[in-house]
Amino acid sequence: MCGIVAMYSREAPISGDKLRRATGALEHRGPEGQGTWISPDGRVGLGHTRLSIIDPAGTQPIESEDDQYRIVVNGEFYDFESIRRNLESRGHRFRTGSDSEIALHLYEDMQSDCLEHLRGEFAFILWDAKNETLFAARDRFGIKPLFYAQINGILYLASEAKAIFAAGVRPAWDHDSVFQSLYASSSLDRSLFQGVRQVPPGHFLLATLEGVRLESYWDVSYPRKGNKENQLPEKECMEHVHHLLDESIRLRMRADVPVGYLLSGGLDSSTMLGLASTYSGKPLTAFTIAFNDKKYDESPGAREMAKHVKADHHVMDVSENELADHFAESVWHGETIQYNAHGPARFLLSRAIRQAGYKAVMGGEGADEIFAGYGFVRGAVLASNSSGILPKWLKLSLRLLRPMNQTERRVARTSPWLARLSRLFALPAWASSGLVEWLELLRSIIAADYLAQFQGRDPYRVFFSNFDARAKLFGREPAKQIIYLWLRSLFVNYHLAADRLDMAHAVEVRLPFLDHKLFEFASQIPVSLLAKGGQQKYVLREMGRPYVTDSVYSGAKKPFWAPPSTLQRESKLFELIQDTLRGSVMTSIPFFDQAAVVALLDKLPTLDEAVRGPLDPILMMMASMCFLHERFGL
Repeated sequence: MCGIVAMYSREAPISGDKLRRATGALEHRGPEGQGTWISPDGRVGLGHTRLSIIDPAGTQPIESEDDQYRIVVNGEFYDFESIRRNLESRGHRFRTGSDSEIALHLYEDMQSDCLEHLRGEFAFILWDAKNETLFAARDRFGIKPLFYAQINGILYLASEAKAIFAAGVRPAWDHDSVFQSLYASSSLDRSLFQGVRQVPPGHFLLATLEGVRLESYWDVSYPRKGNKENQLPEKECMEHVHHLLDESIRLRMRADVPVGYLLSGGLDSSTMLGLASTYSGKPLTAFTIAFNDKKYDESPGAREMAKHVKADHHVMDVSENELADHFAESVWHGETIQYNAHGPARFLLSRAIRQAGYKAVMGGEGADEIFAGYGFVRGAVLASNSSGILPKWLKLSLRLLRPMNQTERRVARTSPWLARLSRLFALPAWASSGLVEWLELLRSIIAADYLAQFQGRDPYRVFFSNFDARAKLFGREPAKQIIYLWLRSLFVNYHLAADRLDMAHAVEVRLPFLDHKLFEFASQIPVSLLAKGGQQKYVLREMGRPYVTDSVYSGAKKPFWAPPSTLQRESKLFELIQDTLRGSVMTSIPFFDQAAVVALLDKLPTLDEAVRGPLDPILMMMASMCFLHERFGL
């Protein structure tokens, strides 16, 4: 796990000083060493900051035997030893013992097809001098970030946008991307910054004298409804999920440093810890965040689970004052909008993990995406499982043809497209009503002149146009259609942005549920089995039952969410949000009507707690944009 940088010019030489500044801007990702390289003609430069997890001596950039290829890598390639042995049998000579080097030699043999053989979370950049090609790739799910910009004839790539800015690219807001982000509908190839894009998950980038292009090498592929070609009986399905998750966890336990475990006390992380404990000959080490509000605190269940497997358990109590003190810093590292104080909480947890002597941990993210565990898909799950005399196609037709209810009409004022989609996907009432509140509140606080720039735009239609709906969505079970859209939007741009909070303290987080071999198999499991009998995550729950406590097995999903600042009116965090949104930085942001925002803040004390809580994500969103504006000089 490291930081990577590249600069590529088709004509004039690049600046070595800018390359070094960009590399230095990622020192937090790799505090154990830095390396840069510039090609003999001066047109290509690579930079790397090192966090040693495998092979402490494996410095980068790494060059090939004939000096024609060089690579910098961020992340981990699993099962690399067997690939290395195969490459060595074909005559390749390795310079390091690092897992990173296998990508270099695989590319030598098969160019972009090398990606089919790489398993893990990664982003890498490779210079192919033989073909004068810069090749960069991002893992299938987007666990590892990779940004790029093309400015004045130079292509910049980096693990974080701040490194691109350190190389001299001027930071500014991307007004179009911000508009889409306000409606939680940003695309995978955009960032909040003008001219700065992302290599999407499952894609590679090629830069040559002819230009720059992106190509897809992998995508989630759900079966069409009724396709039973790859379906196994329930018992065999459970066994295969167990085998693949078992393998995924064991591969991620491989490291030359101790590996810890993030433990929330929920089913996902508890199953991961329980399985891992059966492979270890000594007690594992687990880390948990504790909040002082019991409604949001999962530490009691985590303590019980840690005791169950005899783990060495570290619980970090986080106060509202600490969240306030580190909110702006966590936003700067995260480089994106934050909707809750779980951002600074994750930032502080990673710091505590590093202080405890760990720089690699495993986490449970991805299980809800595999096993349909989110509440917002529950309506679609139940619709898939429902029985009756009417065929499903007729039920769907009746649902689409019936008149809109009041909630759907309110959604349609902002997005007729979204109103239709909510009926198509059978969104639960709480999700639809929450969406209405969000959309109506947004309309009341967005600056009129900014909104006028997008008059007539339906943000959700724009978002939906990014997908090949016929190939990826049509004919699939509604729950899987929703999950696909989630995987290709907020999951990458928000949830997986936690990488930058963890790497702020050089902590690598490995995600065994986001193993593509496990995901490819589980994607074929019908929703009727994923939620058999209406039970959330039935497959994972039953498969993991021998490894978890009874309370974990029977417990409901509880998202990782910090107590809302609006419910803590005497706290430092609440004061921070108030002062920020009333202040001069907010005045200079062109997206919001500050007078309307201040009126909302003035009204907060008179509102019931049930009303104040749902307002918190919008207030946190605006405050985080203030911190981005100020810290990046936008």
